[in-house]
Amino acid sequence: MTVLLLVAGLVLLVVGGEVLVRGAGTIATSAGISPLVVGLTVVSFATSAPELAVTLQASAAGSPGLAVGNVVGSNVVNILLVLGVAGLILPLAVRAAVVRRDVPVLIGLTLLFWVMSLDGAVSTADGAVLVLLLAAYVVWTVVGSRRADGEPTAPEASQPGGLVASVVMVAVGVAMLVLGARALVSAATDIASALGLSDTVIGLTVVAIGTSLPELATSVLAALRGKVEMAVGNAIGSNIFNIGAVMGLTSVVADGGVPVDAAAVAFDLPVMVAVAFVVLPIVVTGFTVARWEAGLFLAYYSAYVAYLLLDSAGHDALPRFSAVMLWFVLPLSALTLVVLATYELGVRRRSDLGEPSPRRTPRH
Repeated sequence: MTVLLLVAGLVLLVVGGEVLVRGAGTIATSAGISPLVVGLTVVSFATSAPELAVTLQASAAGSPGLAVGNVVGSNVVNILLVLGVAGLILPLAVRAAVVRRDVPVLIGLTLLFWVMSLDGAVSTADGAVLVLLLAAYVVWTVVGSRRADGEPTAPEASQPGGLVASVVMVAVGVAMLVLGARALVSAATDIASALGLSDTVIGLTVVAIGTSLPELATSVLAALRGKVEMAVGNAIGSNIFNIGAVMGLTSVVADGGVPVDAAAVAFDLPVMVAVAFVVLPIVVTGFTVARWEAGLFLAYYSAYVAYLLLDSAGHDALPRFSAVMLWFVLPLSALTLVVLATYELGVRRRSDLGEPSPRRTPRH
């Protein structure tokens, strides 16, 4: 019954997220908001709704490890797994605006979240700061988009019945997310107790992947339809909303804020910070996430999950696995990214000077 409850919760989250995305997207389009802004704000917030529902429910149920693990794990999943899968389908082109504005915002908020957690909790005041920063980001994104477009996008004509149907879809989607979150948190907690796993590990793996399924579905569908920019914007925007809205609102609502486990502060949050930083050099190198880079993302995520499981089980292979990752895989990957970034920047500099030189472009 616990497994069935877990599956039912995941299904409700996925379907509810899809319904919410469709309804919110229709409302935003009717209001004349540009597709880029819809991807970075409306769709990102809608696909982050499962994380919000699960985190609020976990905090209210007295499982702060599950709440924090869900946010941290979802942010790792959105970059390494979601962009990895979408990038294997089709190389992901990235707008320069995303590099200049949204990636630095993601890195800044991720670092701030980590700093706030160093004292063992994200307090109510910390949560209020995160929410205010998110609100400022949304305003900045909307205003910047309108200035870049020159003229505001004309709202699409829509029938009153269609608008009402969209509002109903949003309400139904939210209700399904709430029910799915309750089922998922309850089942995940029972499974964690039965297997001897901590709430944090369950939040970082099963729950994080489950609540990130809307992002995965949205990005994969966007890549299949050739809308690769939406895939990248959705993943980055969702991570920003996870920290600003999910962690921020939960800390404001929870009595005394949200406690953060010392192990998460020492390992999982630094991993989230590193994942946020790893996006920057890749999108700078030709403004494209190539297939091999997407494959690298997936390899890193597999290694991260393997480490969590080995650590949770106290397996004898953990020290050797950690040594290989620390002294071989990570330095080799960092060296490769530095070399490629230097090469691509040199290619672009020669191109700006009018010298013919090959540069990487997305292959459709």
